[in-house]
Amino acid sequence: MTLRELQYLVELARQKNFRRAAEMCNVSQPTLSTQIRKLEDELGVVLVERGARKVVLTAAGEEIAARAERMLREAADIRTIAARHSAPEAGRLRLGVFPTLGPYLLPALVPRIAARFPRLELQLVEEKSDLLLQKLKAGQIDAALLALPVSDDALETVELFDEPFVLAVPSEHALAGREDVVLDDLSGQKLMLLEDGHCLRDQAVSLCHRWGADETAGFRATSLETLRQMVAAGMGITLLPALSTRGPLAENANLRLLPFRDRPQPGRTIGMLWRRSSALTPVLRRVAKMASEAEIALLAPAA
Repeated sequence: MTLRELQYLVELARQKNFRRAAEMCNVSQPTLSTQIRKLEDELGVVLVERGARKVVLTAAGEEIAARAERMLREAADIRTIAARHSAPEAGRLRLGVFPTLGPYLLPALVPRIAARFPRLELQLVEEKSDLLLQKLKAGQIDAALLALPVSDDALETVELFDEPFVLAVPSEHALAGREDVVLDDLSGQKLMLLEDGHCLRDQAVSLCHRWGADETAGFRATSLETLRQMVAAGMGITLLPALSTRGPLAENANLRLLPFRDRPQPGRTIGMLWRRSSALTPVLRRVAKMASEAEIALLAPAA
């Protein structure tokens, strides 16, 4: 039994006529009829009632033709998958990104990917870092943008860029008149932070503990935008990653953004990770380079 024989049966079931089915399959009518009989002999069951005017499939023929149609669709899908892997630039890329990075980097990165890989189907998945890592290992996404370090020998890791933190304070705060701050200025301060599960929270808590700051009691934000608006409302201060401070959405007359003068600056390192076994590795390496370029463009000083 071959896919071609099943194709002949499916087309015969559609056309209910040997001549028209043969035309649709680009074969002669005797060839199609012979192949149908060969299929019947192999299966040991009559598939077609051959009448003078039209073809009628037996109950077995109808059931087998329906199953054969599904098999032919699956076979077409297999060919599509193979084609995508042989030409990954025309396939699908499922890219994961965590919430405190995605809204700020993706608007600059996605157009670059679309321009370089116009036939690539890009699917974006935004989740917290731990869940992205789980999805990556399970094969549910192809690559992820994550804060480093991530230790896993099964994953290839490319370091993309270092993103500094800035201190966000209300315009009436004691530090608001400064051009910049140092880490020692955190001593004795209370910072508003994100809820559990965000890698940025873990990084901010580490800095607080190291430099004598504390967390604002009774408040944990669900997003950077909540933190930004709470600072602008005079409710406290916080740390923001530099990319989130660029663009019109970040502008607020009630908010002061103060860079750290310390060298090295406090911040986070962003990387891109994918499975070492991935057939998309050549494309992913180019996407990683584009992510680095996007960050450079976003943080470049205004002309």
